[in-house]
Amino acid sequence: MAVADKERVLKLREEINYHNYRYYVLDDPEIPDSEYDRLLRELQALEEKHPELITNDSPTQRVGAQPLASFSEIKHLQPMLSLNNAFSDEEVLDFVRRAKEKLQYDQVSSEIVYAAEPKLDGLAISLLYENGQLIRGATRGDGVTGEDVTQNVRTIDAIPLKLMGEQFPSRLEVRGEVVMTKSGFNKLNEIQRDKGEKVFANPRNAAAGSLRQLDPKVTATRPLMFYSYAVGLVEGGSIPDTQTAVLARLKDWGLPVNSEIKQVQGASGCLEYYNEIGAKRDQLDYDIDGVVYKVDKLVEQEELGFVSRAPRWAIAHKFAAQEEMTRLLAIDIQVGRTGALTPVARLEPVFVGGVTVTNATLHNQDEIERKDIRVGDTVIVRRAGDVIPEVVSSIKAKRKKGARKFKLPTQCPVCGSEVIRLENEAVSRCTGGLFCDAQRKESIKHFASRKAMDIEGLGDKLVEQLVDADMVHDLSDIFHLELSKLAGLDRMAEKSAKNLLDALEKSKSTTLDRFIFSLGIRQVGETTAKTLAQYFGSLPAVMSASEEALIDVPDVGPVVAESIVHFFNEPHNTAVIKKLQAAGVHWDDVEVDKSKPQPLADQIFVVTGTLSTMSRDEAKQALQALGAKVTGSVSKKTDYVVVGENPGSKATKAEALGITILDEDSLHALLTNSAAK
Repeated sequence: MAVADKERVLKLREEINYHNYRYYVLDDPEIPDSEYDRLLRELQALEEKHPELITNDSPTQRVGAQPLASFSEIKHLQPMLSLNNAFSDEEVLDFVRRAKEKLQYDQVSSEIVYAAEPKLDGLAISLLYENGQLIRGATRGDGVTGEDVTQNVRTIDAIPLKLMGEQFPSRLEVRGEVVMTKSGFNKLNEIQRDKGEKVFANPRNAAAGSLRQLDPKVTATRPLMFYSYAVGLVEGGSIPDTQTAVLARLKDWGLPVNSEIKQVQGASGCLEYYNEIGAKRDQLDYDIDGVVYKVDKLVEQEELGFVSRAPRWAIAHKFAAQEEMTRLLAIDIQVGRTGALTPVARLEPVFVGGVTVTNATLHNQDEIERKDIRVGDTVIVRRAGDVIPEVVSSIKAKRKKGARKFKLPTQCPVCGSEVIRLENEAVSRCTGGLFCDAQRKESIKHFASRKAMDIEGLGDKLVEQLVDADMVHDLSDIFHLELSKLAGLDRMAEKSAKNLLDALEKSKSTTLDRFIFSLGIRQVGETTAKTLAQYFGSLPAVMSASEEALIDVPDVGPVVAESIVHFFNEPHNTAVIKKLQAAGVHWDDVEVDKSKPQPLADQIFVVTGTLSTMSRDEAKQALQALGAKVTGSVSKKTDYVVVGENPGSKATKAEALGITILDEDSLHALLTNSAAK
């Protein structure tokens, strides 16, 4: 074995551990993820070449153990005790007063210094390091005995397999919390939904479930983070004499510590910190359910001691509960400004998250069915900060006989138009976009926008006024506005009213593609509107086109075709279009050129990943110019999948279906050869 390889392995491990420290502990990475991945791949290659160099603390050895049949039990070297809770300022004041009495502080003139920190809502664990090496990880369990989750803990990149520096104790128990970030939780649930698997209710459940997987390879795929907050057993070395200094030392040894930890003085400092953290709670990328105050000096902690199984020197000051139980009385439908139908739970009033909640979102039909929520159920309601309250789950054990299942209506409860749900969308929508009162403001704003009818002076605030004053009921009414009534609106004078009427008159002369775009048909953007105009040449031709005929149009796939057909099949919409034409809105038809060669006609392409020489839109336009259809999803009908960097699941699906995959060079060759025909 070459000495150079051995030296390079040691150097790579040192570099990778350093960059983990920069990323997870300092939150200040020096290199991009791609460079980190390159270093890790180089180390993996060298260790494969020289297996004798592999050590248990190598960054490559985080995952590799076989799945367990069950977790074994571990007795903590020092108990992991629980904290008493405070739910009010008065209880915090009592905690401070008792500590001052015990430590013989003057109640008026002197103050205890506390270490204040967020109370993370995750899973408490204990890590044992011997001579700097991670030996084992265990859950809290009952405080005396926990479950051995060592192999899973090793997969968490934020937890060092080997401590940094040289002055750590020979045996050291580190206590902390495993959490899942909110951003990681949202991505995980997206993946779960795409795979048709169960989604998690909240980040805490996701973190706990991930850490208790019998197969560590599953844990390795989960976005888990770890924060240290205390030490247990310390042997063969020493630690500083205050809680905040201990945490600073843990950070020096490479262990992540929460950046919100702060030294405060007395009860006023504690309560001020509680309010500060409460104000920024919703901006944090992890869930917390309160703050923790700990007497900072370790010698004072020892003097205060314990009562029952909780320390006298620490207390958890909890936020108002964010989840409570109540009864679901009914489910109503709310129609949003874009036509989305949202089921809303009407609840028996319940105090949650600091306010009384009577309504909560149920998101959509899929979520209602997945959670099996029925009218009459006892449900758990969650409220986080300013986020709309949601129904998390139903409690099946409390379900009464006769609890009714719910189905979304097939007609809009506001305007009576047809309700449809497009493929690959979770939301059902009203198709009466030009007529529905719930969508009136949004449809007018879109109609008047610069890329649509470009009506200068008809801004969002004026649209709000016109609708609220009952002067406009549908789009056509804006062309019948009167000068005197306009001039009487807020911030409108006769001159600005006259300018608006002139702009409305000018806008009547438009183009077919602008008018199609102005209708606000779902899935039909500016480019698709232009394509439809050029392909069909007239509005009647577009309105009467079948789904099959629309799918033949470049840039129009099955979902877009379905949306267009449903829009024009809705009598309410066609009635408004006729009224617009009667008001004088007009355009010239487009001359259709069917003679242009279409060498890729009837061929279906999907473009995925990042291309280096062009954007995906540019690739799409180049293919469409040659007659190809470019869709967003892979199916058995797909002929080619163009793959750039990081293509994701579409490339995997194409391989499984045996579809031809083109790299970027192959795409260029295809475009060049096809254009030459």
